[in-house]
Amino acid sequence: MFETHLTVIGRVVTDLRRRVVGDQELISFRVASNSRRRTGDGTWEPGNSLYITVNCWGKLVTGVGAGLYKGAPVIVVGDVFTSEYDDKEGVRRSSLEMRATAVGPDLSRAIVRFEQPQPRPAEPTADESEAADPQDADADTDGAEESTGLPLSA
Repeated sequence: MFETHLTVIGRVVTDLRRRVVGDQELISFRVASNSRRRTGDGTWEPGNSLYITVNCWGKLVTGVGAGLYKGAPVIVVGDVFTSEYDDKEGVRRSSLEMRATAVGPDLSRAIVRFEQPQPRPAEPTADESEAADPQDADADTDGAEESTGLPLSA
């Protein structure tokens, strides 16, 4: 109810880290979002930067693991929170983290090809297997090469 929703546009700046937590898989990585601003003379100078650790759970693990890499331009949407911990010297520290609800490539800075997992074909039932005649299947494939495609002059 009191989550802080945020959209971050940036680049993946670490290798993806995949691990198992309890009985669930987690992929985490850091994103840097760097701003630039135009000066009075028309040149650009670096502005502020935001570094955030992104945690991906559930269905995001498969897509993020297959599609992202260090340096990839991304758009990440999720809930932001502060994680507190003690470092090696015992000093209390905090870091900004996001539990991602959506992660995608930034298409203004990349060209991508989307792939959708194909559903597995249904296994034929015993009745369907008996009804299929292997000789008919051979006859159908003999003429298949002739009927597919357009002529070169088309």
